[in-house]
Amino acid sequence: MRTFDPREIPTSQFHSLMLGAIAPRPIAFASTVDLDGNVNLSPFSFFNCFGSNPAVLIFSPARRVRDNTGKHTLENVLETGEVVINIGNYALVEQMSLASTEYDKGVNEFVKAGLTPVASTLVKPPRVAEAPVAFECKVLEVKPIGEQGGAANLVICEAVLLHVREEVFGADGKTIDPFKLDAVARLGGDWYLRAQGDCLFELPKPLQNKGMGIDQLPAHIKNSSVLTGNNLARLGNTQKLPTTAEIQEFRNEPIYRYLVQTHQQNFQELERQLHLLAQKLLEEGRVPEAWKALLTLENS
Repeated sequence: MRTFDPREIPTSQFHSLMLGAIAPRPIAFASTVDLDGNVNLSPFSFFNCFGSNPAVLIFSPARRVRDNTGKHTLENVLETGEVVINIGNYALVEQMSLASTEYDKGVNEFVKAGLTPVASTLVKPPRVAEAPVAFECKVLEVKPIGEQGGAANLVICEAVLLHVREEVFGADGKTIDPFKLDAVARLGGDWYLRAQGDCLFELPKPLQNKGMGIDQLPAHIKNSSVLTGNNLARLGNTQKLPTTAEIQEFRNEPIYRYLVQTHQQNFQELERQLHLLAQKLLEEGRVPEAWKALLTLENS
């Protein structure tokens, strides 16, 4: 048994150990607005429910360990006292991860992550249309605990309205079916847990990297009938596209030459097949190759 004193090791090391041990953690996908109406959307895995009468939810946009800066979500709840806590699931987990990118203040993560804002009923922040569950919340108290990097800021909320999509209810029509909800939770590092199937999966963190966002993807990719929201989010987390030479080199790949030869008389089907190929590459974590497959026709 190894023992660690948080006062004697770097905060970043203790932070990593703590998040690896206290898991899985549910995720609050929080949408907020500032006084000027600018929208922010970001996930937080320091989150849970703490009562049902009144309905109390608490999440913590902690100060960044790296540089002791605060987060836009915290600034917004302090200004307006309102938040929507959306519950993400596996179908939108990569878009949720993309929204954690540290974009500049005023950048709308709904747009960057390719998600749809829906007007709330009792609070100003919009909710995420794609989320299976959303809690409209009034902030009861924000309790800072410490002033150093990694310090918690407990946002204590009262849920004043709950939205649940019809398709996640069980056969009784009253309770939420965990398999239909298909919730995800955070583990340590890049690891997540899914409520069904092959439970553990890994996602690359945006960290300080600022991906281009789904809004900047070429139209034929963004509007693809093949690529899912998760696929688009993985592409939107990219900073650097392949060069023209790299794309030209990909055209020498046997799979590309086979698809062109097979579908050369039907451009739409060729494009669809290339999107299917890119999807497979994305699912294998081969993002640069997926980009090459998607851009071959564009750069012909």
